[in-house]
Amino acid sequence: MIRIAVDAMGGDHAPKSEVEGAIRAAKALGVEVLLVGPQDVLSRELAAQDSARSLPIRIVHASERVTMEDSVARAVRSKRDSSIRVASRLVRDGHAQGLVSAGNTGAVMATAKMVQGVVRGVDRPALASAFPTLKGTPAVMIDVGANVDCNPRMLAQFALMGDIYSRVVFHIERPRVGLLSIGEEEHKGNELTRNAAPLLRSLPLNFIGNVEGRDLYTGAADVVVCDGFIGNVALKVSEGMADVIMHLLEASLKATLKRKVGYVLSRNAYRDFRKRVDYSEYGGAPLLGVRGVVIICHGRSNGYAIYNAIRVAAELAQAGIDQRLENELRAMPDTLLPVAK
Repeated sequence: MIRIAVDAMGGDHAPKSEVEGAIRAAKALGVEVLLVGPQDVLSRELAAQDSARSLPIRIVHASERVTMEDSVARAVRSKRDSSIRVASRLVRDGHAQGLVSAGNTGAVMATAKMVQGVVRGVDRPALASAFPTLKGTPAVMIDVGANVDCNPRMLAQFALMGDIYSRVVFHIERPRVGLLSIGEEEHKGNELTRNAAPLLRSLPLNFIGNVEGRDLYTGAADVVVCDGFIGNVALKVSEGMADVIMHLLEASLKATLKRKVGYVLSRNAYRDFRKRVDYSEYGGAPLLGVRGVVIICHGRSNGYAIYNAIRVAAELAQAGIDQRLENELRAMPDTLLPVAK
């Protein structure tokens, strides 16, 4: 049985959302969930849920909690018994195959990198996020926030990791990999993209060259590569736009109540649209490049989002994503591997 450790004290609604998601996952997915956090707090939350009885859910005690206000340095160095760190140790020591957290993103990344270590061939782990496209198959953007300052070699590693992730999770046989820039021509962009393009072209990837921001949603590329600063801005803009569109659609639907014409069809279309753009459907973003599986969720994740994050973590663990990354990166040119320390 796949075992997933959940940082039960990470999200804005912790531990309620984490417990609800764990119960749903234990029922539907056939996985064991380790809820990490204060024993007394989690025991009370589980006791309040009648449906939690006889499910494969265990509590692993952690006495400290990392807040959104904590600096990364404080979280990593001072809070050695935090729920994030205890969950990461469970993965490192083989007691769990994956970690899910809706907590402080920087703290989760730094802790996973330090405790679990990185895959050989990766300078820095990267966050991958799935975006809906007009073609119906999600596009993967990498990196969406783990690395603000990047060099061309790091973008090449992101491209390789995104390619493997797209093949494993979305079953795309030969993903089209694009480099996010301000124009399709290779001479356009900044110094980073201009230097990265020839490097990506030399890799055994289906590299289609530069893509623009609009191409993320058209489905022109299956994997879109960028640095974490640009990727995070694109992610947050997309989340905000999706919220605006959903509210506008909902307002329009309420207006149809007076007319009754086409209301049922419109309501069904709205639900389908909401399902396609709702972040909770994707669960969270995998941190690719660390040993073991790490899924970082939105801070405001509800129980359904946590459930989906556990589902994705279990799927990636079952597919051995970290080992596949290491095996394929091992076959890459030495110039892409980190400098020996």
